[in-house]
Amino acid sequence: MAALLRCPVLARHPWLVRALATAPPRPHPGDPPEGSHCPFIDLGGEEPPFVQRAAPEVQEDVTSLEPEPLDWLLDLGDPLEDPPERRLEENLPEDAFPYEAVFGGRLAGLRRSHTYREFTAVGRRAQHPPTAFLGSPPRLIQLWCSNDYLGMSRHPRVLRAARAALGAHGLGAGGTRNIGGTSPLHGALERALARLHRQPRACLFSSCFAANDTALATLARLLPGCHIFSDAGNHASNLRSGAPKHVFRHNDPQHLDELLGRSPPGIPKIVAFESVHSMDGSIAPLAELCDVAHAHGALTFVDEVHAVGLYGPRGGGIAERDGVTGKVDVVSGTLGKAVGAVGGYIAGGAALVDAVRSFGPGFIFTTALPPPVVGGALAALRVLGGPEGGALRRTHQRHAKHLRVLLRDRGVPALPAPSHIVPVPVGDALAATRLSRALLERGLYVQAINPPTVPRGGELLRIAPTPHHSPAMMEHLADQLSECWGALGLPRDTPLGPSCASCQRPLHFSLMSDWERQHFQLGGVPVMG
Repeated sequence: MAALLRCPVLARHPWLVRALATAPPRPHPGDPPEGSHCPFIDLGGEEPPFVQRAAPEVQEDVTSLEPEPLDWLLDLGDPLEDPPERRLEENLPEDAFPYEAVFGGRLAGLRRSHTYREFTAVGRRAQHPPTAFLGSPPRLIQLWCSNDYLGMSRHPRVLRAARAALGAHGLGAGGTRNIGGTSPLHGALERALARLHRQPRACLFSSCFAANDTALATLARLLPGCHIFSDAGNHASNLRSGAPKHVFRHNDPQHLDELLGRSPPGIPKIVAFESVHSMDGSIAPLAELCDVAHAHGALTFVDEVHAVGLYGPRGGGIAERDGVTGKVDVVSGTLGKAVGAVGGYIAGGAALVDAVRSFGPGFIFTTALPPPVVGGALAALRVLGGPEGGALRRTHQRHAKHLRVLLRDRGVPALPAPSHIVPVPVGDALAATRLSRALLERGLYVQAINPPTVPRGGELLRIAPTPHHSPAMMEHLADQLSECWGALGLPRDTPLGPSCASCQRPLHFSLMSDWERQHFQLGGVPVMG
């Protein structure tokens, strides 16, 4: 009994000490034949008992293990010798087409317009979101532009599921879905996604770009004379079907109605749009757009990429939030944003999804998603569909709203978007790039968004706060962005709305409690403006 009381765990639970002292020893699986069966204290032998180091698997249940340094992995990518320099024309006759010159000229054009893309290599810290290491020697920065919106990529249950699938099935799928690449996990994830969107069937793809591109092109090819009606703000993956295309104004049901009314009756039609716009953060009038489409005999194809996991009681997107899942004929989504993995999918009617699966080259001829990714995504969907997912969504929305008003208080013209995306229009590629670099020098990574992602003149900073950004982090970002904004001479907005007569700070009634809002509005505190 005295030896057991030396255990720092058992000492707090006398009833457990009494039970262990009177019960015969029962070895645990994997224990040595003799010696202590306690993971924390050695009770075997003639020497006095002493606390021992717990096994790694026990430590993992108590505290997170420190990640292993990746220097050795990076060393594997260093070449033993420099790659050879060669030009495409070396093996061609003198009168051949000047391939190298054409490519070089196009790249030079990107550099002149300040739209040439240079990647920022960051080492995200899974144990300490939303931070990362940058450069060599590494310095600590904060990430403000990641699409890992809720931190699911590093959630313990997601990582545990991914490790289990990795140990069971290996790293890769080993083939296409038709040739050895389908595991039981793939079918389980497709069923889970179909349930999430209340659709009969779902189909996985290597990315959501592949899902949109393949699904729309395949449907347009299978439906004779099909016309595509596309929102003006659609992602590039929704624009390559090859079918006759009609573009309606962004989120404008009336304009869609006009265009559909001009189309010949009886022909197959598909209306494609995003529920949450990836850049301006707007939310589509989903029910109205679907009603207009159906009134003209068109199918609806709704891209919920930036809504899956983030809206609705179970994370089913805007359609679930608005209670209109029955009006969506095909939904596309991603595993690479709120779910924290990689890959895309469509969900819809059984015959429609089966037709895309059976005729879509972007599905047929692509290696299946790796089992660890599929296993992790299954676990992420379970987390997002439960109470923890709901709490993360509420915090996420609250942080986005808070950061937006912090920026507008300082005259930084953050768009009043209704979603979790906080866009800050700049309107010039060079200015946007300089702004992004200035913030990075201060340890804040916000990527500049330039053409072709946005149209020329629509350059912006796209800020994505997460539930893991603290209020102090948001205040710091707003202060630093305001300083950089002023240093570049960019125009400011005048803060809107009333302010407090005592401290002159703007009042944001939407962020107040009912008591605070009533106190100000009834004259308990003087208000200016």
